[in-house]
Amino acid sequence: MASKILVVDDDTFILDALEELLHYSGYEVITTPKGEEVFNEVEKNFPDLILLDIMLSGTDGRDICRLLKSNAKTKDIPVIMISAHPAAYEAVKDVGANDIVAKPFDIHNLLSKIELQLSA
Repeated sequence: MASKILVVDDDTFILDALEELLHYSGYEVITTPKGEEVFNEVEKNFPDLILLDIMLSGTDGRDICRLLKSNAKTKDIPVIMISAHPAAYEAVKDVGANDIVAKPFDIHNLLSKIELQLSA
C-alpha cells in the first residue's frame, strides 16, 4: 500500500507540481492550498507524512506544525516544512518539524528526505 502524503501550499503551481511528482513516485497524495483545512484533511485521511509550507496565506505553517505536534493523535506524523525564507531553518526546530526543504527544492533531495522520514 502506498504511503499517503498531505501537501499544504498556497502556491497552486507548487501544489500541482508536488502532487504530480509524488504521485509519479508512487505515493498517494492529498493536497490543500489552505492551512485551515489541514486538521480536517488529517482527520479524514490520516496521512503518513505532511509537507507543509511555512508561509501560508491566512495561516502560519509553524502554528499548524506546533498544533499537530502537541496533539497525541498527530504528534508522530512526520512534518517536513517547505520555505523560501533562509531564516526558516531555525524556526522549524522550535515547532517540532522533522525536517525542512528550501524552495526552490531539489527533487532528489526532497524525495530522499521523504523516504528517510517514512522509514524512521
